[in-house]
Amino acid sequence: MDRAPGLSVRLKLTLSYAGFLMLAGVLMLAAVWVVVLRYIPDGVLYNMHPSWQFILDRSDPLHGFTSVAAIVLAFLLVFGLVGGWLLAGRMLAPLGRITDATRTAATGSLSHRIQLPGRTDEFRELADAFDTMLARLEAHVAEQQRFAANASHELRTPLAITQSLLDVARKDPSRDAVELVDRLYAVNARAIDVSEALLVLSRADQRSFTRDQIDLSLVAEEAAETLLPFAEQRDVTIETSGDVAPTEGSRALLLQMTTNLVHNAIVHNLPGHGSVWVTTGVDAKSVELTVENTGERLTPQSVSTLAAPFQRGTERIRTDHAGVGLGLAIVKSITQAHDGTLSLDPRAAGGLRVTVQLPAAARQAGT
Repeated sequence: MDRAPGLSVRLKLTLSYAGFLMLAGVLMLAAVWVVVLRYIPDGVLYNMHPSWQFILDRSDPLHGFTSVAAIVLAFLLVFGLVGGWLLAGRMLAPLGRITDATRTAATGSLSHRIQLPGRTDEFRELADAFDTMLARLEAHVAEQQRFAANASHELRTPLAITQSLLDVARKDPSRDAVELVDRLYAVNARAIDVSEALLVLSRADQRSFTRDQIDLSLVAEEAAETLLPFAEQRDVTIETSGDVAPTEGSRALLLQMTTNLVHNAIVHNLPGHGSVWVTTGVDAKSVELTVENTGERLTPQSVSTLAAPFQRGTERIRTDHAGVGLGLAIVKSITQAHDGTLSLDPRAAGGLRVTVQLPAAARQAGT
């Protein structure tokens, strides 16, 4: 932004210090004039040193007093300007470091930190807040770069497979066309799934959606009913329970979030006779959706990475319904877009417990 040139803060503070010092000097000299000169006893004049009697001369007190007052005010002015300049420079030194760090960050270097020493004050609170912002921004940029690289790889894979299939078909015209079409259809469907998942992530991250009042328990029931045939095919039972859980947000995104959780619980379950439990709860300030499933024993280290984009174990890649590695990443993004929290915990008996906590609707929070 182009701005007209103006005085620096240091110069303004210097002039302010000098101005207040001059004002204090004028008030002090006025007090001396009023209190001392006008009410001093006459006998005191004769007992004072001759060099000071011209100030206190009753015949012409204003002449001598004005000369001394001018000298005092001139001294106060010089003292105020020099002292104010030095004090202002010392006080504003932390602000200079913050400014330098801001300019460094503007060039794209987010690893720099101010790390302002000393006890807590306004400047140090500002510096600490700026360091925290830089750390979060650096982590966010790194995450976005990793996400872009992974997304490019995921989208490039089906395109490369399609290219290979077409090259084979061109070199071998007698190849079975039905098999080629089926494989192209599967590869294209995967590319569409990746693209749609990326669009959902983008929409959630931008928070470009209308917030309505939603009953999370009804959303959970709808997601369970939709995936019931898929669960029956894999010999997995789904149980839903819980209380009415009103919250505010996008019904489409919350349904996508719940569907992803239930689908993930079905896919990564026991080979046979698996179970999925979907429950909802509510308290004064929040609503909670919990999805648990049976399955293999998981370690806390492996669970901590599941919500990262494109994170899939080797056993997931081999399954027919492994997805694109964005299921829990989408859940995390939608949860954050609704000002909620996501927690993943391994079950002691095997499997995973996923808990989504969202703010309760306004009317619920007020009860």
